[in-house]
Amino acid sequence: MLIKSSSIKLAGIIMALLTLQGCAVATVAAITAGATMVSDRRSIGKQIDDQTIEFNAHNELAKQKSINDNTNLHVVSVNGSVLVVGQAPNTYLRDLAIKTVTNVAGVVQIHNQIRISSNTSVTTQTNDIWLTSKVKSALFASDEVNVKDIKVVTENGEVFLMGLVSKKEANAAVNVTRNISGVSRVFKAFEYI
Repeated sequence: MLIKSSSIKLAGIIMALLTLQGCAVATVAAITAGATMVSDRRSIGKQIDDQTIEFNAHNELAKQKSINDNTNLHVVSVNGSVLVVGQAPNTYLRDLAIKTVTNVAGVVQIHNQIRISSNTSVTTQTNDIWLTSKVKSALFASDEVNVKDIKVVTENGEVFLMGLVSKKEANAAVNVTRNISGVSRVFKAFEYI
């Protein structure tokens, strides 16, 4: 009778663990995101503001059919300083996109890095993802830089660095980044502390 009772309890525990496995993954992700938010030099309020700016900018750009159909744009915000990167086929759409993002609440400064060209290929976009991971790994390995304080955005081989850093950290990050194979240009959009 004791063996049967123990087997039933064990089966119940296993079933509960299998059922909660998805919750465990969500919990680990939430804890990791929370730890990242706490270690960020921006206040939690500023981090939420930046996420709101990015979300609203993407929505406003998507509402404009000509921009949505003909451009490849990405918006990143750090402390209200907004980087807009990507491609537009002409100056009219580039300027319209920048005007649209400028009108989003909370935007303090715009870094317009939209290139007048055709949209990048899937191969180029894949390479950009690879370059971003290489830059982040190199920054992580550096003793002079805290990678958690720097956002890395790569577009068509150009690497854009953003964050709240000291001038010494900024220079170290740029030096690390410019020495990575495949990086064609490094653009600083730092805010200095």
